[in-house]
Amino acid sequence: MNDYPKEFLDLLDSVTAKRPRTVIQHILKHGYITSQELKDLYGYNHPPRAIRDVREYGIPLITYRVLGSEGRKIAAYKFGDPEDIDNALSKASGRTVLSKALKRALIEKYGARCFIYLEKTEESKLQVDHRVPYEIGGEHDETDTDCFMLLSPSANRAKSWTCEHCKNWEIKDADFCMRCFWAHPENYDHVAGKPEKMVTVIFSGKEIDDYNKLISLSGEKTAQETIKKILHEHLK
Repeated sequence: MNDYPKEFLDLLDSVTAKRPRTVIQHILKHGYITSQELKDLYGYNHPPRAIRDVREYGIPLITYRVLGSEGRKIAAYKFGDPEDIDNALSKASGRTVLSKALKRALIEKYGARCFIYLEKTEESKLQVDHRVPYEIGGEHDETDTDCFMLLSPSANRAKSWTCEHCKNWEIKDADFCMRCFWAHPENYDHVAGKPEKMVTVIFSGKEIDDYNKLISLSGEKTAQETIKKILHEHLK
């Protein structure tokens, strides 16, 4: 680690997002990280996405092949030439400017709220995400705000986990994603391929008392069923 120039180390240290920081810390400790380690150690079922997250911060990574535990060649990643950060940073900073402009456009259009939880969220905490995952739908023109959504950090994590465990992660049918709750919660016909409907209920402020009463009456594991039962009786 001490062999890297201070500018490069400062760049690595500036990354706070969990997924790219996990990759960075592993490489700093071990010298490289493999696609198998990304899956087995950290649960990232789509290693290229984790690697792309790092590169988007302007950090050069080299992809090469190593022999895996099953005797076959697998992908491995290590830091590239630290002097390459000037070129990489200029590209990354350009994307960052666009992302800030896109975020502002989305907030002006929809307000500072999470598309999934429908709750008002601090602007600084909101994250811009592709409605259809980049790995499936590719990049979109950032002037087309309909292709993007605002998510709270927890909603973004939930969406990432669900998408990466969906059957469409391998099939890569963008139309399938377009009809999913995680892409268009305002108009969908399935939730990650399942014929379901979702209503996310968040209790805040004085509503927390209602939540505590619900849990005390039904127990945490059956709270959802209790809400369904109350709705069913009310809507008869």
